[in-house]
Amino acid sequence: MPRVNQGVRGAVITGWGSALPPKVLTNHDLEDMFETDHDWIVERTGIHERRVGGMTSDLSIESGRAALEMSGVDLDAIDALILATTTPDRSVPATASTVQAALGLNCGAFDVNAACSGWVYGLVTAHGLIAMGAEKVLLIGTDTLARITDWTDRNTAILFADGSAATVLEAVDGPGQMLGWDLDSDGTAERHLYAETGGTLQMEGKEVFRKAVRIMVDSATKSMAHAGVSADEIALVVPHQANIRIISASIDRLGIPMERTSVVLDKTGNTSSASIPLALNRALEDGRVRDGDLVLFVGFGAGMSAASAVVRWNTTDPELVPEIGEASA
Repeated sequence: MPRVNQGVRGAVITGWGSALPPKVLTNHDLEDMFETDHDWIVERTGIHERRVGGMTSDLSIESGRAALEMSGVDLDAIDALILATTTPDRSVPATASTVQAALGLNCGAFDVNAACSGWVYGLVTAHGLIAMGAEKVLLIGTDTLARITDWTDRNTAILFADGSAATVLEAVDGPGQMLGWDLDSDGTAERHLYAETGGTLQMEGKEVFRKAVRIMVDSATKSMAHAGVSADEIALVVPHQANIRIISASIDRLGIPMERTSVVLDKTGNTSSASIPLALNRALEDGRVRDGDLVLFVGFGAGMSAASAVVRWNTTDPELVPEIGEASA
């Protein structure tokens, strides 16, 4: 069972930052590009506008620098840089290496490609590194999907966009934030959403919708069970920002009200690996997360990948963090 075992050193998020390209592409702009209209897009997706432009490395550098500055950590103290992305600048080397050099870090650096689940995959990986002795990890989720979008295809062009968000994780004595997690993949469904090397995104929308709701609910349920918490105890859900109907259907099946969900896709569109941390940043900026709150991260993506994690936000107070045995019973 993927749970946080007793005695494992934990971590907390101490800094965060985001970066969006300056160019705003509205639904009305898309009306001039192909047959569609603003109301149709909003009804089907919840998206009003999205940001496009820039390279994955540039956006990652911007969000990573903001997170590092907020945390106040010494750059030499960062032990690893994890970049969750499905749109690297080049095939080789990892874009994380480009970001590492620009930020002046002296550490291991690698990319993680789990599509829209990538940031949560990275979050679990970062906690694993810290459990094995790392002190501080910079985790970034960035995608520039505009570069692999067919802007003549209404079914995909209305969805995808560019963005980045970063978090700094630091080791703490005791269990830290992570209570339970789940990673999953159904490779038999990869044909429903993919992009060939050098090609553009291809998607079977109905199949993606059907499988996305099921796999998100399944993963979230597993994480809550591993953490030993119920849906009623979750203060905030931070889901992948793919489509408002997918979010709504998933949250409804989990028995959690939509008002306990952080949604930013109306302004950002689907930014893949960046979408969950962007939604987390928005919730933090709006004061929606308090010490001791249980936060559920959950996402799905091409692959079909899925990932979720339950954390007790930003506290090392033993009275607010359950005993590990209790949390994973």
